[in-house]
Amino acid sequence: MIQAILKDRPTKLFLGFAAFFCCNALIAESIGTKLFSLEQVFGAQPVNFTLFGQSGLAFTLTCGVLLWPLEFVMTDIVNEYYGPKAVRRISFTAVILISYAFLIYYLAIALPPAGFWITSGREQGISNMQTAFDAIFGQSNRIIIGSIVAFLVSQIIDVTVFHWIKKKTGDKHLWLRATGSTLISQLWDSYIVLFIAFGGKFSWQQILAIGMMNYTYKFAIAIILTPLIYFVEKPIEKYLGHDTAFKMKRAAMGLEAE
Repeated sequence: MIQAILKDRPTKLFLGFAAFFCCNALIAESIGTKLFSLEQVFGAQPVNFTLFGQSGLAFTLTCGVLLWPLEFVMTDIVNEYYGPKAVRRISFTAVILISYAFLIYYLAIALPPAGFWITSGREQGISNMQTAFDAIFGQSNRIIIGSIVAFLVSQIIDVTVFHWIKKKTGDKHLWLRATGSTLISQLWDSYIVLFIAFGGKFSWQQILAIGMMNYTYKFAIAIILTPLIYFVEKPIEKYLGHDTAFKMKRAAMGLEAE
């Protein structure tokens, strides 16, 4: 029985998707402490926007945004072939693993450091390795909770909108359900994390302005990555076989294959 499961192509594909999805989410959360300037990546000076009365705004983003768009591409692919229940399962699994990882991070921070290790980074300009370790892995509880809640809620919204559009359009317009669901869910994601992490610290004008800057980036990336869905779809169907892929898509919509 076990050998049959391990040889089953849809099962192997789902395991691969789930592993990549969870790994990608964990890496995105872990590198999220670093901020970077999107404008400087392209050799330009930071823009100076004014929104909702807030001036000096620029595309200063967390490194986590480098990977989060891939999560929504994965969500759409899994939703297309396995349905919303499968997406919810891997989303909750990712949240559990992220929570577990941060628990281990905090336990590691709490362990007493070896004396020689504290000063071991001085040649690299790090005066205290323990302080650096704390700063990198010790994100505030509000940021962690905000990020996890925003991820989970946006995933549920994404899968719901995707499935609703698919029910209306059938197998047509993959670009519409993939991009449309991502654009809607990312708007919620952009603001949920800010309200939880910085509510009470930032004014509502600051939250609206920063959220809009973040969403502008996510909006652009969602459009840019739309062709990736079609690029990935062909090798998936070749791997599964046309008939199997067709039956899986029908089942994902709650329909019987004809």
